[in-house]
Amino acid sequence: MEDVWKTSLPRLNEAAPDFSARTTQGPRKLADYRGQWLILFSHPADFTPVCTSEIVAFSRAYPRFKALGCELLGLSVDSTFSHVAWLRSIRDNFGVEVPFPIVEDQSMRVAHDYGMIQHGASDTSAVRAAFFIDPALKVRAMVYYPMSNGRSVEEFLRMLQAMQTSDQHDVATPEGWQPGDKAVLPPPATLAELNAWLAPPHDSGSLASAMLQLMNDGELRERLVRGGLETAANRSWLPLSRARRSCA
Repeated sequence: MEDVWKTSLPRLNEAAPDFSARTTQGPRKLADYRGQWLILFSHPADFTPVCTSEIVAFSRAYPRFKALGCELLGLSVDSTFSHVAWLRSIRDNFGVEVPFPIVEDQSMRVAHDYGMIQHGASDTSAVRAAFFIDPALKVRAMVYYPMSNGRSVEEFLRMLQAMQTSDQHDVATPEGWQPGDKAVLPPPATLAELNAWLAPPHDSGSLASAMLQLMNDGELRERLVRGGLETAANRSWLPLSRARRSCA
């Protein structure tokens, strides 16, 4: 039978596909989450061991997501009645109340709009997809896992904080970055910017002061000796001292 909805795939930094759906906490639509971060994540089926472990982990970490201004929204193609029974079972067996809603998507419309139905895996169940949606309702990151393997909630928290840090401080974060670790700045795009960075500072808290402090950094000094300041053309980055910018 031909699909009612055509599977598509959201694009990074573009508007998230709109939706309106029934959930375990009443009707929800994408616009309800404007002004805050949202992680929309799908799971293959209620009452399954891996999905249950994920829901329990997300529930226990929910206060940490809330503290970062982020809401959670689960989804599967099961009915609301199935979701409610499953959440009751989780409460009875694990002592965990699930604090966020789970979308009923029996029509698979939301799942198709977000590319959660992967026909190489299943035509009738969503894979483990997750979408980080920013306060402007744009998709900022996507994660896809196979049905057989659960996701790391700690990695979701790390990724959320990394993107928020990049937005707030105009920096990039290297592999394995954690809050408080060194971040990296883009190099100056013009000679005027470079001169401003290296000019004598007028106050100890200025960016120029921070950059001058970096001259004493061994790693940076070695790079300067080897080849000088690298340019934006080759997409290199200048390290930003943890002491000068703590990205907590």
